[in-house]
Amino acid sequence: QVQLVESGGGLVQAGGSLRLSCAASGRTFSGYAMGWFRQAPGKEREFVAAISWNGGTTSYADSVKGRFTISRDNAKKMVYLQMNSLKPDDTAVYYCAAAGTLRNLPLNRGDYWGKGTLVTVSS
Repeated sequence: QVQLVESGGGLVQAGGSLRLSCAASGRTFSGYAMGWFRQAPGKEREFVAAISWNGGTTSYADSVKGRFTISRDNAKKMVYLQMNSLKPDDTAVYYCAAAGTLRNLPLNRGDYWGKGTLVTVSS
């Protein structure tokens, strides 16, 4: 079992930056691939970024590539999403998820999910 709690959301102007954090609990955190997803009002949840269990492999949605960076610290049981050059289209609730297989995350499949943190980007 893995419990996930996101933090770091807030209101930011376009062009600004935010760093989201996801705190995990559970003994097997380091065995999971981790991902970030987002859901904007009236839209379906979409994949944002993923990272393998050891941090050696990352993947990103085309819409955030070059602007967002995912990272993890297994010793602290934390996953981060550094978001730069934010745009109003990035406004959404951002969710952290854990998956037993990295390839499942871009398919919007996670084994465990957090409750999300709201990011609002003003123009």
